[in-house]
Amino acid sequence: MDKTELAKLQAYLRRKFDLDTIKVVARPKKKDSAEVFIEDEFVAVIYRDEEDGEISWNLQMAILEMDLEE
Repeated sequence: MDKTELAKLQAYLRRKFDLDTIKVVARPKKKDSAEVFIEDEFVAVIYRDEEDGEISWNLQMAILEMDLEE
């Protein structure tokens, strides 16, 4: 993903979740995905999918059982 695409995704997530501390950062050696952080905490990976000329992004977030207990 290029810097423009990352900036658009970051702006979208910030608006959608009403949270200005979301950051979308390129992954080293990976062109089809980026990492999502809230402040300095890694929370998800966002994958770019292009099929039949259509582009979409999939946000994958793992939630551990111990996270629910906090």
